[in-house]
Amino acid sequence: MGYLVGIIGGGAAGLTAAIAAACKGAQVTLLERNDRPGKKLLATGNGKCNLGNENLSLDKYYTGEPDFLKGCLKRFGTAETKAFFEGIGMMLKSKNGYLYPISEQASTVLDVLRYEAAALGVAFVTGCKADNVEMLPGGGICVRGDGKQFSFDRVILTCGGRAAPKTGSDGSGYLLAQRLGHSIIPTVPALVQLKCREDYLKSVSGVRTDALVTVLRRGKVQVRERGELQLTDYGISGIPVFQLSRVVNYILKEEREVEIVIDFLPDETRESFEAICRNRAFLGKKRTVEEFFTGMLHKKLMMLFIRLADLKATESMAAADREKIRRIYALCRSWKLHVTGSNSYDNAQVCAGGVPLAEVTEQMESKMASGIYLAGEILDVDGKCGGYNLQWAWCSGYLAGSAAAGEFGRREESGRAHQHK
Repeated sequence: MGYLVGIIGGGAAGLTAAIAAACKGAQVTLLERNDRPGKKLLATGNGKCNLGNENLSLDKYYTGEPDFLKGCLKRFGTAETKAFFEGIGMMLKSKNGYLYPISEQASTVLDVLRYEAAALGVAFVTGCKADNVEMLPGGGICVRGDGKQFSFDRVILTCGGRAAPKTGSDGSGYLLAQRLGHSIIPTVPALVQLKCREDYLKSVSGVRTDALVTVLRRGKVQVRERGELQLTDYGISGIPVFQLSRVVNYILKEEREVEIVIDFLPDETRESFEAICRNRAFLGKKRTVEEFFTGMLHKKLMMLFIRLADLKATESMAAADREKIRRIYALCRSWKLHVTGSNSYDNAQVCAGGVPLAEVTEQMESKMASGIYLAGEILDVDGKCGGYNLQWAWCSGYLAGSAAAGEFGRREESGRAHQHK
């Protein structure tokens, strides 16, 4: 008989770890606090589940140990993710490199994971929140929770981080890790909307437009992202904002606010933009300020910029102050906002921070507690939008599950199990 492996947390990493360990001959029990596993997985990719990306690279991730992460992704990257899911019966498709189930339903991904785990004999214990993991003096590991007690040879922590706490990832996994001797890198919400102090944003709420968004700290560029920016009544949102939100939130741990600079014409060079301004000059002879700037950007934005430049939309361009006109042009290329915070973990797609990768081995085993493994969001790895966070879940879960099964991996496996390798 194989090792008794307990997995705490039935999310993406936990389910993958369960399948990997069971394939290697372990007797696996998965403890899940919700009434069914995979609740958070159902919400990914707006319900379509972007589960990976063919353009996988290290620069898509944040972590304190990039070389360690590089090694993990080399062992279980996009090709392995494709093989894994195809091996358990799911058809995939690619949209510009973004991987989805061909059904475009997150429920499909969850279903095939659950079906495969059940077929391999994984025992599911739902409605059970583990609140203590104890290393026993004579060997073995005791897990307690909700009045239940379990004994295992190996335990894998896949409890998630703090993002989307209503789905179960409320940070309690960090407490388990700390009690076992691990440190925790302070966490912040990531892939989340940002709040700004400018109250005039209400006038442009709902605007969506291509833009280059730059984060400054004391005048120095920290990060830039381009994509469809979404303006809200409280701040900014959209993919580029999500991508840089973790950087902003870490700065906000030390600063009162962070300056954001937005360029609404990122394809224009300085010279080409100056040429545009010169070529539009002839319109000024016969139009109002509002009429003159119609056609450059979204109307709501132009009306706001006219107001910020202290001009009236109805006044004649011919009589308008030239310096104020230049101010409007400048706002199109360099609109400054001041971020004071972000939406909470409830709105975040992922949590940055967690257990340092330096505290686990290449097999994802804890260096503090032998027989304990960690995988998924509980570790200090967070990716950008595009399937990278789920890729880390599959990768780390598979590596942890395979390693936890240990020497019993020599047991003869079925043809289906071979497909998981």
